[in-house]
Amino acid sequence: MFHTIFSTLDSFVSALQTLLYVDVVQPLLYRLDLMDYDEDTYDSLYWVIVGVLEVLAMYAVLRPLEALRPVEQWENRKAVRVDVLYTWIAKLGILNLFFFFALQPFFDGIQGWLRLHNIANIEFDNLWPGVTTQPLVTFLMYLVVLDFAGYWYHRGEHRFGLWWELHAVHHSQRQMSLWSDDRNHLLDDVLQACFFAVIALVIGVPPSQFVVLVAITNLAQSVQHANIRMYFGWLGERLLVSPTFHRRHHAIGYGHEGTTYGCNFGVLFPWWDQLFRTASWVRDMEPTGIRDQLEGRQYGDGFWAQHWLALVRIARRLAPGRRGQGSDAAPV
Repeated sequence: MFHTIFSTLDSFVSALQTLLYVDVVQPLLYRLDLMDYDEDTYDSLYWVIVGVLEVLAMYAVLRPLEALRPVEQWENRKAVRVDVLYTWIAKLGILNLFFFFALQPFFDGIQGWLRLHNIANIEFDNLWPGVTTQPLVTFLMYLVVLDFAGYWYHRGEHRFGLWWELHAVHHSQRQMSLWSDDRNHLLDDVLQACFFAVIALVIGVPPSQFVVLVAITNLAQSVQHANIRMYFGWLGERLLVSPTFHRRHHAIGYGHEGTTYGCNFGVLFPWWDQLFRTASWVRDMEPTGIRDQLEGRQYGDGFWAQHWLALVRIARRLAPGRRGQGSDAAPV
């Protein structure tokens, strides 16, 4: 059944890919004298289509819920608009896919070298023959491993001052919505894409499953950031990261400025927060943002201003005599 679902979705996207390419993209490439990029453009179009469908599905499901059960009512949604741009950039998945396929030849070379020297390779999907070789089980194992890596990546963003200044772009949004998940500094996006591509290649994630793993993670995080009053119940909150659980992470004075550099770092599963004692189950709907915004500190209203100010904060941290003074409450 799992394989059937994958095949059906793949067939639909592939048919749409061929249709768009033949009728729209290829004639455009021909006119612009760019036919040297014909094959690469065709391959990239697949992932672009997946990203567009993902955004449309996200909006169709979450926007009505935001209207029906909002955490906050905003008279002016201007602050949300820039996040729409971030979403379209990120959801197309270009960075994740670029690093995945760019690094794949390198890892294939390593695998060949290991086989040549009779060095046993860890076969992730053969840890339990007959069980982990099942497609659904293997897929879930990939998902759990990548989520575990994501938890530590996220904690690192809050633990190290220079890294935090990039991640602060994400936390500076005080009107959290379904678009807020992808509000990230492009440099942080590059680091994150490279990090997860390496992890995925090390554990042997096939290309066809990698794009699905990225899509599932992106959709789940869009739900978590949505302006929705949604509580999964005592058990559900401990199985999946909910909007309530994640909003605590964004709450002023808690998410970043907690006792151990914040709380609720989980990407999909709150298990790691429970295991490493960073979970907070408080259900209060606190205002979101960064504490020094209340004191007038500006993190930028537009896309380029937010990127530039992050680099300015990093430069100030690195300046002699001012090391560690990026954000008043930020770790060094």
